[in-house]
Amino acid sequence: MIRILLAEDDTSMREYLSRALEKVGYAVTAVDCGTAALPLLETEHFDLLLTDIVMPEMDGIELAQRAARIAPDMRVMFITGFAAVALKGGITHPNAKVLSKPFHLRDLVLEVDRIFGVGNVAGGDL
Repeated sequence: MIRILLAEDDTSMREYLSRALEKVGYAVTAVDCGTAALPLLETEHFDLLLTDIVMPEMDGIELAQRAARIAPDMRVMFITGFAAVALKGGITHPNAKVLSKPFHLRDLVLEVDRIFGVGNVAGGDL
């Protein structure tokens, strides 16, 4: 099963995204900040880091940079309302995807599916 580490400081968004991804078959571990994600990255295997960019304590870009040192093969997707920040050259994780808020859950699931080369599991339920 594909494992996703979700770092999102907004509680309702974190729960919403977790439920949607779990509903289509992904295993999701959700945390409220980058500093909570780091210990998990050091002790568990994740296939994808799905992180907001703007968070307290440690932003998603710094989290992705640290994650790349801990788990260089893990993929990264940023979810943000500040896409311009993420798109500045040289500050994002290599080959990271960026999904700008607001987005439909179907778009998120389709992007995650594309990253892992799986079929369209989103169906019509999202």
